[in-house]
Amino acid sequence: MKTEDLALFHRIAETGSLIEAADLLNLPKSTVSRRLQALEDELNIKLFHRQSRSMTLTSAGSHFYQRSQNILAQLDETIFEMTNDDAELSGHLRIQMFPIHSMKTLMQAVFSFMDMHPKLTLEVIHSSESVDMVKHNLDVAFVVEPALDTLDLVVRTIFTTELRFYASPQYLAVHGIPKTPKEIESHNVSLFRLSNGKVFNELWIGSEQEVRVKGNFCSNSVEVAVEFALQGRGIVYAPAEVVAEHLENGELITLLPEIEAHLGECFLAYPSRRYVSLASRRFIDYIMQELAPNGVPTNMSTEVDKRRTCNASRKAFSEDVQLFP
Repeated sequence: MKTEDLALFHRIAETGSLIEAADLLNLPKSTVSRRLQALEDELNIKLFHRQSRSMTLTSAGSHFYQRSQNILAQLDETIFEMTNDDAELSGHLRIQMFPIHSMKTLMQAVFSFMDMHPKLTLEVIHSSESVDMVKHNLDVAFVVEPALDTLDLVVRTIFTTELRFYASPQYLAVHGIPKTPKEIESHNVSLFRLSNGKVFNELWIGSEQEVRVKGNFCSNSVEVAVEFALQGRGIVYAPAEVVAEHLENGELITLLPEIEAHLGECFLAYPSRRYVSLASRRFIDYIMQELAPNGVPTNMSTEVDKRRTCNASRKAFSEDVQLFP
């Protein structure tokens, strides 16, 4: 039995579709079907119930999937233990990148990792959609906390950023400068919507105060939201590094500067119900070493980060947001 065919079986089981698995693996459907049939013939069991548009595991297939997960994990763990840190990696990594701050810093780290391992190929999917990482064959994702509510993930903080409210002099000249957090609620604030429909409308000022904002403009891009503020159309809630240049040249002004900034977190995440490949392990270790707070290296074999099952409701956003005041 080839480990490649075992991994292919897992992709079919996780996507529930021969066509989707073939697309994810960049293989012809006929090749995937032939290799699956060869695996079933070798095992002398039927792994899937085949419908016109979907594939569901048989009882034997489900048992084999659960048991073979451990086999794949143990195989990768053995390779991981036997391979020194300088060994060249191969394979393919699929990374989801949410529209978050410090995109340039993250991509510099990704490209540096590629330079270290020229045989490795990477695919970056830029999306704000909270998806099933297992089904979509995603190895790693860079996300912000509100995106974690529907995902069963292991998450590790890689850095924090200062979040504040900003507005242009033109907007403030017409609408006045808010003097208290409560006054922010009466202004037009650019909102941020995830593709699952949820909108940020409850935002933190400092570490304890929370305001419920509303506005006539919504986007899934921080840069677009900042442009909204630059055009004098309203207030934006943004990371400090994104607006630094605009503050320096006077295009934007910090609101409520006497109140400490709220510290927002960016996470590296990966599925909790799937084995982590050797390439993923090395990539996660590298990102944590390069970007983790205080530069403290973290090793996957001694991981102490808590596994979060993020299904609880969050106060960071609300579905019943008022978009048009």
